[in-house]
Amino acid sequence: MFFKLLRTNLMEKQESQFGFSQFAENWNGRLAMVGFVIGIATEFLTGQGILSQLGLI
Repeated sequence: MFFKLLRTNLMEKQESQFGFSQFAENWNGRLAMVGFVIGIATEFLTGQGILSQLGLI
C-alpha cells in the first residue's frame, strides 16, 4: 500500500529524486528522526551514552 502510494505520488510529480529535491529532503529528515529516537532508546536501555558504547570514553 505504502509503496503504491509513493509510486503514484512520484509519477504525478515527475521530478528528479536525486540531489536537493523536496523528496530527498523529506526522507533525509524522516530517517534522521528515526535515528535520533533509536539513539535515545539505546542510551536509555543500556544506561551508557553513545560515546561510551563505542569505546571512545
